[in-house]
Amino acid sequence: MAQRGDRKGLVERLSRQGEEALGRVVEEILANPVLSAAVSRALEARDKAAQAQEAAMGALNLPSAADLERLTRRVRAVSQRLEGVEDALDRIEQRLERIESAVSGRASAARSGAAKRNSS
Repeated sequence: MAQRGDRKGLVERLSRQGEEALGRVVEEILANPVLSAAVSRALEARDKAAQAQEAAMGALNLPSAADLERLTRRVRAVSQRLEGVEDALDRIEQRLERIESAVSGRASAARSGAAKRNSS
């Protein structure tokens, strides 16, 4: 049991030290103007490549990831609205059943009252 606790503590300590070391390395990289500029250029190049890819896919009449994401959001919105319509129809159906039941009960009472009058 003590070994398990020692191992867990060791793993946590090593993990924390690793995170701290990684944080220091990232800070040093970002503090270096040459590396910082290189990272900025790499990010700009990535953005330009994504734009070029999107343009190429548009030229081929293929949807981009952004197009698919927008379509997914719209389908979800339509689905939610459809569920709302279904719920409303269920409520209307329940009301109609209650109305039909009430009308049927009154009609039955009226027939039995007429039958009693006719038999007297």
